This record gives sequence, structure tokens and C-alpha cells, in this order.
Amino acid sequence: MAQKLLFLTGRLAEPRLAETVAAMGLPNGSWRIANLGIKVAALMTENIVRNRLKEPLEADRVIVPGRSRMDLSHLAEHYGVPFERGPDEIIDLPQYFGHDGKPPDLSKHDIRIFAEIVDAPAMSVDKLVEKGLELVGKGADVVDIGCQPDVKFPHLEETVAAMKRAGLKVSVDSGDVEELRRGARAGADFVLSLDESNLDAIAGTSCVPVLLPRPHGDLNSLIRAIDLCKARGIPHIADPVLDPINFGFMASLERYAQLRRARPDVEILMGTGNLTELTDADSQGVTAALLGICTELAIRNVLIVQVSPHTRRTVEEHDAARRLMYRARADGNLPKGYDAGLLSLHDLRPYPDTPEQIGAAAKEIKDANYRLESAADGLHIYNRDGHHVADDPFALFDKLGVEKDGAHAFYLGYELAKAEIARALGKRYAQDSPLDWGIAADKKSEDLTQHAPEGATLKAARKEKQDAAYRRNDRDDDERAG
Repeated sequence: MAQKLLFLTGRLAEPRLAETVAAMGLPNGSWRIANLGIKVAALMTENIVRNRLKEPLEADRVIVPGRSRMDLSHLAEHYGVPFERGPDEIIDLPQYFGHDGKPPDLSKHDIRIFAEIVDAPAMSVDKLVEKGLELVGKGADVVDIGCQPDVKFPHLEETVAAMKRAGLKVSVDSGDVEELRRGARAGADFVLSLDESNLDAIAGTSCVPVLLPRPHGDLNSLIRAIDLCKARGIPHIADPVLDPINFGFMASLERYAQLRRARPDVEILMGTGNLTELTDADSQGVTAALLGICTELAIRNVLIVQVSPHTRRTVEEHDAARRLMYRARADGNLPKGYDAGLLSLHDLRPYPDTPEQIGAAAKEIKDANYRLESAADGLHIYNRDGHHVADDPFALFDKLGVEKDGAHAFYLGYELAKAEIARALGKRYAQDSPLDWGIAADKKSEDLTQHAPEGATLKAARKEKQDAAYRRNDRDDDERAG
């Protein structure tokens, strides 16, 4: 039987919510809406819910507005039914319930991320451990110690040992076989990279070699190295090597496919940096495409590097991409409609409300506080005294009456600038919330159980009202004294 869903909302949002949920194709009788009698749904509180939502709920799940700030565990305990926070906007409900009637589970993946620390010989042991822990915190599974050609690395063994004591998985990456030998003997989990001629570098250790073709591009030599490892009982990973665009990129992709056909069970690694680092394009899309290739070819290891400033979030991007691709493959779906983390510049649905819906909402406003929204026809700002629309924020200033209110003017200017940027890029704008750049930027931590404290504008406005009241009282006192 289908789960019974209960949606909580307020007066303004109820018609839109009912229309959206009805269009989602949920089974008849599997959902209902409870209007709690407040105007703005996002302002509901635990006390409002407890006072106005009567039992029994006759529901298996209760969905509250995404912008509401309540401790849902308290409500779940009180009613004996799970409460969950839905999306911020009603327009996003179909995606929220998209694939199996609940938010997608993006907790799983099957690709291991090797994250390289470049210029490792120039760093101290403590700094290298600190950097390794940082990379793991971002999503890496293995910290790759990047050696440098013709640069001595006297503290390599000490670095490997310190990282292992810190609980890290470690690989040593070098073109010098002697450095790989030292790393393996020091306890490294992996070395990058060996070939059929130098497998003795890991002799007597449990280190797993990543194998390369020698010479470059010679797939037959890589297959011979694989077979040699198998004959000796050595666990191994094979890397046909991804080449940059215009320098063998397509041929290198073909090598990966050929290797998978020739050796269906071999562990494969793809070093993605030759594309992400050496292509002047936003790296989220490049990463997503490469991880899609890895998913189709069952490539379970990727080596990533961050040197160029435009790839500064590459660990987070690879982590998000591997989770997205795993979920889509497990569901037999396209990697679409699950999560917007890799959509940084543009949103799939930049405008949650149409101009007509914004106009209808504006007519219901009875107070002087300004609301701002972005829509296909421009920037909207409205309160009880009027509703104005323009492409250019400067065209709105003389309509707002804030010439003598510096704090309010500053606030509105800041919000209108955000709205203009969002509209220019086709991004979602929400008043009093930062623009969402996906995984391209850190998100501010937010307490979802409490509404945000008053900002500078509200505090200044409140202080101005208090000062005006004090001045009136002083005048009254003077008049009485006179």
C-alpha cells in the first residue's frame, strides 16, 4: 500500500500546493493537506503545529515547508509519525518525490578517490598530514603523496608512517622506482606507477601497484603487466592513462574501453587531471562526464589533482559525481533529477513562481515590509503600498521611499543585486538567503530549528521606532512640565 502523506502549509500557499501535489500522480487517497491557518507557511512553529494540528494524523509521513524552522524530532516524538522538511519551493516537490516517493539516497558510491598532494617534498611531515586529513574530509579515500622529478624527498618514509598513524590510506606517486620502493617498504597502501619491468619494487610488502603501459599507449604491455601480477598473486590496479584533448584524448578513452573488454575483472584507475586541469572549462561538467564514463566501464578508482585555481573544488566535485552516477545506475535512470550539487551557474527551475503567481501573492500583502522575487519578466518588489517590476534595480529605487533610511536602502540594494545576478545567470533567488552555488562554494551552516536572528536592517528599524517613541515621550513630558 502507498504511504499516506500529510503536507503542512499556510493560507497563501495552500492552493498552489494542492495543484502541484495533485499533478504529481500520487495514488488517490494517499495524501492530504493541513492548512494551519497562518498566512506564511515558513513561519509556522512547533507550538503552532501542536496547537492546530489535531490527532490522529492518519499519516505515515508529515512534510513541512523547507523554510520552516522547527525541531522536527520533537514533533515526530509528540505525534508518533516521522516529520521531514521538504524543499524550499513548492515547484521542487516533484523532484523531491521523484524516483521512489522520497528524497534520493546519495550516501552510496563505488568509486575510490585518490587525491594527490602536489609538491609533497617541499612540505613538512606535519603539514602533509594536515593536508591529507583535509582532503579526506572533503571526500577523498586515499591520500596520494606526489613526488617531484629530481627533487630529493628525505622525509618520505616518515611522511608515510605519520599518515598511517593518522588513520589515512596512503599512496606514493613517483616516476622514480626507488622512491616507490621506499614508499612501499614504509607501509604505503599503493604506489603509482609500475610496469611489467619493475614489479620487484614492491617485493616483500603488501603494497598494491598501479600499473602503466610502457611505452605510453601500449595497451599490450599493460595487459602483460596485469597477467604477470595475476601469476604472482599480486593485487593490482591498471591505468591505461587518460590523455589531454588534442593530445590523444579520444584514443585514450578507447584504451579504457578496450582494456575493460579484454580484462572484464581487472581493477582500473583513471587519472582525471589531464582533462580537468588542462581544459579551461568549469570543471563540474567535465568531472560529471568522466565519472559517467567510469560508471559505464566499471572503473572504480580515480586519481585527482588540484593545481589550477579553477579546479579548487575538484575533490568535492568528484565526490558528488560518483554518488550521482551510482544512484542513477542503481535505479536504471539517467543522472538527472536527483541532486543539483553539480549545477553551479544555472538552475533547472530558476523561477519558482510565475509573474502571475507573484502578482496574486502581492495583492494579499497587508504590511509595509518589502518582498523581493525574480521572475522571467524582471525583478519584483512589493508591499501593501505597491508592486513594481523592472530589469534594472536602479529603476526601482525612487519607488521605494528609502532615501532617508540608509540601513533599509543598503539592505534592499544588497538583495536586489543578488536577485539581478541570479536572474542574469538563470539561478534561483530567495530573499534573505545566499545564492546556492552547489558544491562550487561552501554553504553557511544554519540551525534548522530556529528562525534567523534579526539582521542589521530590522534592528536599525526597530531602534528608529524606539527612538521616535522616546522623542514623543520627551515632548509630552516637556508639554506637561510647561
